[in-house]
Amino acid sequence: MKNLAGMMKQAQQMQAKMQEMQAKLEATLVEGAAGGGMVKVTLSGKGDMKKLTVDPSLVDPEEKEVLEDLIVAAHADARAKVEAMMAEEMQKATAGINIPGMGGGLGGFKLPF
Repeated sequence: MKNLAGMMKQAQQMQAKMQEMQAKLEATLVEGAAGGGMVKVTLSGKGDMKKLTVDPSLVDPEEKEVLEDLIVAAHADARAKVEAMMAEEMQKATAGINIPGMGGGLGGFKLPF
């Protein structure tokens, strides 16, 4: 029974840390850029696009495909930063919590966002 009580306490601690992490992610903005900063995408910590900035010099109908590619690249840059930030926050949230079968952490656990 002592083990069960300890596991319940750890689960409660992890739940509190996860809620704190989710609130922090919602409030965080991450910017990705492409084309030397000519295209910038701002995402929330949950991956929602909040802002898109395009340098006016790129708005040329003849160069439409280049602009589209730069937007995709800027989004990918921002998304990679969000994922790295989420991984770091997840590691902080689960530090010291031993979940059986997971080697002392959440291993490959992925959040749904």
